[in-house]
Amino acid sequence: MPARSFKLSLVALGALVSGMLAAAPVAANDIAQIKTLTGTVIIERGAERLLGAVGTRMQQADVVRTGIDGSVGITFTDNTLISAGPNSIVVLDRYAFDSTTHEGRLDTSVRAGTLSVVSGKIAKQSPDAMTVKTPSTILGVRGTEFFVQVDEPR
Repeated sequence: MPARSFKLSLVALGALVSGMLAAAPVAANDIAQIKTLTGTVIIERGAERLLGAVGTRMQQADVVRTGIDGSVGITFTDNTLISAGPNSIVVLDRYAFDSTTHEGRLDTSVRAGTLSVVSGKIAKQSPDAMTVKTPSTILGVRGTEFFVQVDEPR
């Protein structure tokens, strides 16, 4: 095969693979996706540490760590929006969502930093179904928008 044909074949193969990846279905254990990101964001998934990027799929029990220059916006499958600011540690403790009935559960923990939330279908269906834990309290979500700040212990 001439070199030129080989290069064109590799380009065609690359385009095909890229298209397949872009069209890949959402895995059953994907609960959310990073929609916006600035600076450094690390996702801890078990023993694995992933560099966060726009489009990264999130899973239950993921730990999201933002750096001194980092912030992240995450959209859940029920359309709940959470945003974490610099130097934040947020754990996606528990998530379940039935897209037909809109019933489910969303529990997160904020260990440090800031978290802004706009609740989605889960909290609208059942206000008791969403909580945010901090080192000193557990917040039951009753409204649709709120902000949490956890200061470093003194």
